[in-house]
Amino acid sequence: MPKETAVYTHGHHESVLRSHRWRTAANSAAYLIDELRPGMTVLDVGCGPGTITADLAALVAPGRVTGVDSAQEVLARAAEEAAERGLDNVEFATADVHALDFPDDSFDVVHAHQVLQHVGDPVRALREMRRVCRPGGIVAARDSDYAAMTWYPDLPGMDSWQELYGRVARANGGEPDAGRRLLSWARQAGFTDITATAANWCFATPENRAWWSGLWADRTVGSVYAEQAVAGGHASTEELAAIAAAWREWGARDDAWFMVPHGEMLCRA
Repeated sequence: MPKETAVYTHGHHESVLRSHRWRTAANSAAYLIDELRPGMTVLDVGCGPGTITADLAALVAPGRVTGVDSAQEVLARAAEEAAERGLDNVEFATADVHALDFPDDSFDVVHAHQVLQHVGDPVRALREMRRVCRPGGIVAARDSDYAAMTWYPDLPGMDSWQELYGRVARANGGEPDAGRRLLSWARQAGFTDITATAANWCFATPENRAWWSGLWADRTVGSVYAEQAVAGGHASTEELAAIAAAWREWGARDDAWFMVPHGEMLCRA
């Protein structure tokens, strides 16, 4: 089976992990929680530092959760997260979502948060997620939609950030506007019983404005994404610095507001 061809746009810079560690089942997988039951087996694809994975493990205990990611280095952080919570029903391994190393019908739930936007073939990925999900089980996916993100005030430089991110992500083989495409991809993957919904993150308090703007300002100049933007000829270091400054200016405004929309879907296998 073909392997992953896309390059992960964000990398694992501290500013990226700062965002990923904030994620919980409550703020990132609420659409799935009511489907979970004690004793279920769950595969968490693209688990990153494991905060959502650990929440899922607590919800389905004594059932087991397996978190997989393509990056070995981030799995060590995920294992530490589970250990700190005293969870003994979760394990982690490297994996490629296009070619999962599990038998057919292995899991009751297969979950992927902010993954399909970064893969080379999201339809194939969903077919593979379906393969390892037992009949009657659930394949759940949630992805943001960068072109639909909106904010106020519209300061100079913020539009440049949105346009630049889209160019870099697509050059890496991904689709940053994945949220709106999830239903279509699922249908192409062969699912017929699909519940498609949407939800958002909103950053509008002084604390979360500072957090959100700070991590994007840092990411824009200091992460793998910044290196990719320059190496790919998408932006100069000066342009990246200007975008980072725009983020900080936005975050300092008392009336600043930012919305991140997400497409979500529950697919019955």
